Amino acid sequence: MQIAIIGNSGSGKSTLARWLSERTGAPLLDLDTVAWVPGQTAVPRAPDEAEHEVRSFCSEHRDWVVEGCYANLVHAALASSPRLLFLNPGEEQCLANCRARPWEPHKYDSKDEQDRRLPFLLSWVGEYYRRTGDMSLAGHVSLFAGYTGPKRELVTAPVLTPPSPEVLTWIA
Repeated sequence: MQIAIIGNSGSGKSTLARWLSERTGAPLLDLDTVAWVPGQTAVPRAPDEAEHEVRSFCSEHRDWVVEGCYANLVHAALASSPRLLFLNPGEEQCLANCRARPWEPHKYDSKDEQDRRLPFLLSWVGEYYRRTGDMSLAGHVSLFAGYTGPKRELVTAPVLTPPSPEVLTWIA
């Protein structure tokens, strides 16, 4: 099983990716971990270096799940011909999911810090529908449209408990 997941912040990528990884034992790559210089606050890694990290991860594992909002990095994973899942539930659902997020200790030193940054995150989520580039709706639609491998756009959250028949086909 090889699955690449793309979508806006708050679309459910991390939740689905964790569920798939936990259910199957497949290694999980959160693209935030390769998009930024480790230990540096908001310092982006060189794109070619980050893309190399993604390709290496994908080639080192038989099964894997890759998730993130970076179209260029997901594109690097697509060289392995995985199933591509584009989570596109709409702005209101993404905003609601961001507001309901539990503390993400891999991203924030404390829940208070995460809560202080929530207004920025909500603005970022809303801008997704208007901006251009790799982390935009336009960028994700272009990546999805251009991919000729197995793919599915989901406008509602996949049913995980119990898993729907469709979800079960992804992990077969």
